[in-house]
Amino acid sequence: MGWCAVLLLLAVACGTAAAAPVTLKDDLGNVIHLPAPATRIVALAPSATEIAFAAGAGDRLVGVSAYTDWPPAARKLPRVGDAFRIDLERVAALRPGLVVAWASATPPSARRALRRLGMKLVLFAPRKLGDIPREIRLIGKAAGTAKTADRAAAAFARERKRLARAYSGRRPVTVFYEVSARPLYTVGGPQIISQVIRLCGGRNIFSGLGKLAPVVGRSAVLARNPSAILTGGGHGGAKRLHAWQQWPWLAAVKAGNLFTVPGDVLGRPSPRILEGALAVCRDLSRARRRPGAHGTGTPAPGAAGSSPLR
Repeated sequence: MGWCAVLLLLAVACGTAAAAPVTLKDDLGNVIHLPAPATRIVALAPSATEIAFAAGAGDRLVGVSAYTDWPPAARKLPRVGDAFRIDLERVAALRPGLVVAWASATPPSARRALRRLGMKLVLFAPRKLGDIPREIRLIGKAAGTAKTADRAAAAFARERKRLARAYSGRRPVTVFYEVSARPLYTVGGPQIISQVIRLCGGRNIFSGLGKLAPVVGRSAVLARNPSAILTGGGHGGAKRLHAWQQWPWLAAVKAGNLFTVPGDVLGRPSPRILEGALAVCRDLSRARRRPGAHGTGTPAPGAAGSSPLR
């Protein structure tokens, strides 16, 4: 057999392997069968877009959700609405072989509508930092970019371990994370930001609450007297922090431990969350060095007996 014939057979074999069927299992246990690796993908969350690019599948994206701004190349892609209001006609017109959505933000009605249109739907539901490498690999498998995805997933795992070694064993700092002021939203124990706080040697004062984003009362925050208060930097973060100055005896205020963090990074369960984690770790390190902050969340003066949610 001549070399030309051998090369032709190899090319055919490689093409056959590339087009082999793919079976996936998403975070909710749904099994998805693809006839071949997806070459057209729609991402219905900014975090899903970031994961796709990290997995080497950025050039497979044909549509993204509102607020997608990273990486810069993603800003040029067509918008198909957000997780709550999906433009189904536009999604269908893009002819995706795979749609990736964030489970907690995509209502069941939207999922059913996508499936009725014949869409192959993968749902992400990250609760831990350790879930992110798995999702990078999942997209790599779906798009046929497994080698790139494996490298990105391994790099994420290494950096997470490095941060844990550097910060998680330090003296605990009690933390209140403010999502919004009115109503006063925070993060509960299952929220991934709560795990970031723990990674940095902090203790979320509302980690005992089982909701992802519970509403709490200001008196409940005062009763727990956190050593540090964190909030996202956008949408009035500095103003939210300034509001706490009216309680000068609060440990976080007394010590000057009021910090804005990069909310658009920290709030997205994507590889960039470790950038936000590093910022949190550095803020909590500063908090430890400042005099006047309690380390245990000692109840504040006059705050005893307050309801945990009011």
